[in-house]
Amino acid sequence: MIYLIYICIKIFLARIVDVSLGTIRTVLVVKGKNITPAIVAFFEVLIWFYAAREALATEIDSILIPIFYSGGYAAGTYIGTFISNHFVEVLIGVQVITRNSLLNKMLKSIRNAGFGVSVIDLKNTHEKTKKDMLFIHLNKSKLKKLTKIIRSNDPDAFVVINENKYIQNGLIK
Repeated sequence: MIYLIYICIKIFLARIVDVSLGTIRTVLVVKGKNITPAIVAFFEVLIWFYAAREALATEIDSILIPIFYSGGYAAGTYIGTFISNHFVEVLIGVQVITRNSLLNKMLKSIRNAGFGVSVIDLKNTHEKTKKDMLFIHLNKSKLKKLTKIIRSNDPDAFVVINENKYIQNGLIK
C-alpha cells in the first residue's frame, strides 16, 4: 500500500511539472519565441516519458494510478497557466475612450506615471459630447497601475485591452 501511494505521488508530481512546462512552452510559442520553447519541450517530453512509463509499467492494478495521472495533468494545467500569467512578459495595448473635458488631467496623470500615450479626437454623430481615444502600450505587469489612474480620472471611461505579439519603437512602461 505504501508503494502504491509512493508511485501515485511520483506520477502526480511528474505530471504537474511536465504539463506546466507544456503550458509555458505553448505561451512562449504564441509570443513568437523560438529557442526557449524548444528547450522547454525537451524537458517536458523527458518528464512525460518518465511519468507515462511509471504509470504503465507498474504491476499494481489500481484505479488510483490513472486518477493521480489525470489529477497531475489538471494541476499542471492550472499551475502552468498561473506561471505564464505572472512570469511570462506580455505586451498589451490599451485604448481608452474618455470625455474631452477630462482629457488633460488624465493625460498628465498617465504621463507622470511614466507611460507613453497618444491621443486621437473622436467624432460621434449620435452624441454631442466630444470624446478622445488614448493609445497606451505597456507590459501587462503595469496594467493595474494604469487602470487605477484611468479609473481615478474617469470612472466611466471605455477601456479596451489587447495583447500584442510585437511592438516596435515608442515608449513601453
